[in-house]
Amino acid sequence: MTLARFNAPQHQYFKLAMTELKTQKKRSHWMWFMFPQLRGLGKSQTAYLYGIADLNEAKAFLADPYLGNNLRQLCEVLLQVPTNNAKMIFGFPDDLKLKSSMTLFAKASNEPIFQAVLDKFFHGTYDQKTLELLKNM
Repeated sequence: MTLARFNAPQHQYFKLAMTELKTQKKRSHWMWFMFPQLRGLGKSQTAYLYGIADLNEAKAFLADPYLGNNLRQLCEVLLQVPTNNAKMIFGFPDDLKLKSSMTLFAKASNEPIFQAVLDKFFHGTYDQKTLELLKNM
């Protein structure tokens, strides 16, 4: 699979995702391709399709001018909202998907923004299932 699978849904949903994060209430279905997590964490076909294969693909996602920039912009919005309650913004289980996504990208890069999201919403802790999958790759 290539990163091209993310382009169409991101073009369609990026502005909506930004708006929903700014209003602190995710209402639409865009989590899989806006905040991707490692393949193997989710069981649905959609989770498989948009799952990131490994650290190399996560690094490529971040290096992509469109996809990486979008992820960073979404994280910036999260750092600006007044709440630190991911469950309030995302609901369950998407709050957990945010944690796994930020864990993946924090491990794939030295960029502090992903750790900052983990610090704000999850007391700086990583998603253990993501760490286990990464260790076994």
